[in-house]
Amino acid sequence: MSTVMMRPGRLAAAGQWMQRHGGLIRGLQWVVVAVYAFLILVPAVMPLPGDTAHLWNNLTLAAQFVFWGIWWPFVLLSMVMLGRVWCGVLCPEGALAEFASKYGRGWAIPRWMRWGGWPFVAFGLTTIYGQMVSVYQYPKAVLLVLGGSTFAAMIIGLLYGREKRVWCKYLCPVNGVFSLLARLAPFHYKVDEDAWRRSYRNGEHGHRVIPINCAPLVPLRNMKGAADCHMCGRCSGHRDAIALTWRAPSSEVVQLGDKKANPWDTALILYGLLGIAIGAFHWSASRWFVDLKMFFATWLVDHDITWPLDTNAPWFLFTHYPEQNDVFSWLDGTMVIGYILATALVYGSALLVLLTGATRMLGRFNSVRLHHLTQGLIPIAGAGVFLGLSATTLSLLRAEHVPLWWASDLRIAILAIANLWSAWLAWLVTRRYSESFVQRGLAMVWFVAALAAVDSAWWLMFWGWVSK
Repeated sequence: MSTVMMRPGRLAAAGQWMQRHGGLIRGLQWVVVAVYAFLILVPAVMPLPGDTAHLWNNLTLAAQFVFWGIWWPFVLLSMVMLGRVWCGVLCPEGALAEFASKYGRGWAIPRWMRWGGWPFVAFGLTTIYGQMVSVYQYPKAVLLVLGGSTFAAMIIGLLYGREKRVWCKYLCPVNGVFSLLARLAPFHYKVDEDAWRRSYRNGEHGHRVIPINCAPLVPLRNMKGAADCHMCGRCSGHRDAIALTWRAPSSEVVQLGDKKANPWDTALILYGLLGIAIGAFHWSASRWFVDLKMFFATWLVDHDITWPLDTNAPWFLFTHYPEQNDVFSWLDGTMVIGYILATALVYGSALLVLLTGATRMLGRFNSVRLHHLTQGLIPIAGAGVFLGLSATTLSLLRAEHVPLWWASDLRIAILAIANLWSAWLAWLVTRRYSESFVQRGLAMVWFVAALAAVDSAWWLMFWGWVSK
């Protein structure tokens, strides 16, 4: 029997507890499903809040605060601290997708669905569309975006797999983001390969091995790291070879990053989290956006082209809430899309050039090395999305006259920690490719320049544009 399983530590015992109490976890998932359904369905049929509404007396504002002020920012934080426990224990979409698949057709997963680019494409499309319909502000947009995603997850569950989370594995818009952030978690379910091989001869606890269902379709015998594992605990103790185990938070990026290196993860980090997401958070605060919109509006009027200034787009295409004095013209909506894509192109390409320079300092250019080094930016990328989402939290608290004198200092502290973490990861990654202190130091000059480029985006949003 595996030594790990004979003398389990407290963490391994916690994994065993999760395995034994799977029914309780599934029950908790259904409680979250009920709360989730209530929060996306009921506000969508209620009148929009008036000027006298508050978080404590208006369900729509309360739901907005729960979703965008608490839920999503701290789900992201949980990925770094706990791995994908949210996915395996609490996520309503995953629970519904798995439930639907119990009664579905069980078709084989098609080749098109296995395409590696879906995490990037799904994240990009969902983020941009959310800005087009103002998903952070209006409950009908929440129902459309989040509810639509959940409905699609259930349809995929009904069609493909059997008791599997096919949607979560391949098409979930945040699967790629969660996978990246979970690589920083301080523990994971570790597979003892020697114990696994012994189980073919000795069984599990001396008895026949009982098969388990890994809903997120992780190949358990070859499972490395926490990127794909949903941390549900079902596999804990399987074949006396799997246990919840502590690890260095840097280990997965540094030791496994070259094996997991692929261009789609790089695209998601550089053009997704550090491009599209920045553009989505930027545009509403950007002085440049306003100046560009005025320039194009003036040009259109001067040339007697007025239809782009019409405000007759439906609410499910562009924001349209006249009673709130919040209506997008066709020009507004197009500008939002264009601004986000342009931001992604500028920041993503600049970062790619800087990381290519860092890679080149370590020797002859190698794409695996580039993709590996890019993973060093995961902490600053995750921190940026957290800060962007928490801006909604602070806006709602500011409307309630809550003192926010601490917000600026906290943002600086988060960025400082993320910068140091990313730099430390990059330094450890460079050691994988060169023993030369000079080469590694030159590579870090380029990498620190990339960090400075990212920091410039948050300086503009939180301090640069605000001070003007």
